[in-house]
Amino acid sequence: MALFWSCALLSCLVAVSLVHAEMKLDCRTDYMTLVWTDPRSQADFSLFRLGSCFPTSFTAREVAFNVEFDDCSFRKLVTGDELTYSNDLIYTSSPDSSVLPFALPVVCSYKRPKDWYPMIYDPVFSTYGVEDLMFHLELMNADFSGPAESTEFSLGSIIPIMASVEQENHQPLLVLLEECVATTTPDLLPSAEVYKIITNKGCLVDSKTSRSRFERQNVNDLMLSLQAFRFALGQEVYIHCSIMAWDPNSLDETKKACHYVADHGWELLDNPVYSGLCDCCESTCKSRKKRSLGSEKTGFVQKAVLGPLTITE
Repeated sequence: MALFWSCALLSCLVAVSLVHAEMKLDCRTDYMTLVWTDPRSQADFSLFRLGSCFPTSFTAREVAFNVEFDDCSFRKLVTGDELTYSNDLIYTSSPDSSVLPFALPVVCSYKRPKDWYPMIYDPVFSTYGVEDLMFHLELMNADFSGPAESTEFSLGSIIPIMASVEQENHQPLLVLLEECVATTTPDLLPSAEVYKIITNKGCLVDSKTSRSRFERQNVNDLMLSLQAFRFALGQEVYIHCSIMAWDPNSLDETKKACHYVADHGWELLDNPVYSGLCDCCESTCKSRKKRSLGSEKTGFVQKAVLGPLTITE
């Protein structure tokens, strides 16, 4: 089955502002090749990852990936006549390195073939994080016991969403949702109209006017019961979130899960005794703790997108 392909990173050649690096992206029918070159960098090129994939090859000056779209935790989206595969080129760095970690989007866009039809529904959208962490954002069934069977929700019903992280060698990390907004596009563009769900570093602002709430059964997952809203009624909706995995003993005003309880006020999900951390949800949440090299390594943040889903009258 032939695909007409194009590259979504400025003709597959991007001069990146990170030092003097250059990224070449070649999108093919069912695979892609990416080469990152930086002759002046002090980076360890073995520490690059493309999603969940290790480099195909690397030298002291460049790293290369030759991978299929079925690998590396690529995200697949179909909108209108466009089929898009997206991932992240991640540099994880090392503790003693002078080169800071970073992540850059990698996107291949295709014209959808006339004889191609999507699966009825694939509910899991995974995003590779850093080191040995794998983040997930999923639509669930009503009791969170399995994946959702439909992406259509009636206005006012509950949309069950679960954020989770798989971890191997880390200390136990608490999963939090920093920010979540709904849009009608799979890419969060600066000009896009958005519906705010979670803002201010973990404040479920939608809960002030709805039945939306947080729940938790395990430290490594967070359940969001989101009441279906009127925004973009009848259209395709995408929910964009920042997922955080954080040291459960280092919560503060910027690392928390707060929802609003009627006739009570803001409540901290994981320990209501310290709900004072949620007071800033009505203003601006800023950390009062001084940052140190140690505190910077207590958690990780990754972006993910869920959708499309549809809310009907």
